[in-house]
Amino acid sequence: MNLFKIVRRHQLSASLEDVWAFFSNPANLAAITPPELGFVTTSQQVKPHIYPGQVITYTITPFAGIKMNWMTEITHVDGHHLFVDEQRKGPYKLWHHQHHFEPNDNGVLMTDIVHYSLPLGPLGLLAHAWFVKKQLNHIFDYRFQKTEMLFNKK
Repeated sequence: MNLFKIVRRHQLSASLEDVWAFFSNPANLAAITPPELGFVTTSQQVKPHIYPGQVITYTITPFAGIKMNWMTEITHVDGHHLFVDEQRKGPYKLWHHQHHFEPNDNGVLMTDIVHYSLPLGPLGLLAHAWFVKKQLNHIFDYRFQKTEMLFNKK
């Protein structure tokens, strides 16, 4: 299995409480996802704050208008500091996304660490080289821009 890793850090000029309230609410994920991905939460009655064992379902259109179902589970929560979501069903063979929040003198340093792998062996590797890596970078770039506008207003 080929395992890939993304690490992104973003300094946010906001309180830990405000940053945690935003990122721990599953309803806010669509607001920081590029609109062309057609991201829609399909879970019924999603609670406004994550908890361990919470399962959230979505649809996403990552490539050529093909709509896919995605299911994640919140596997770890350390209130105001960390949560982890893991794919249970979706486009990846493995998806493990850590969200870290570290208060500092300038607000909160947010760090995303994603470990992922793709299915289909050599075809998955080609897909990664051709578009998956670019798309994931685009998603995290967009997320950076949106959170910059939300928390780092100049």
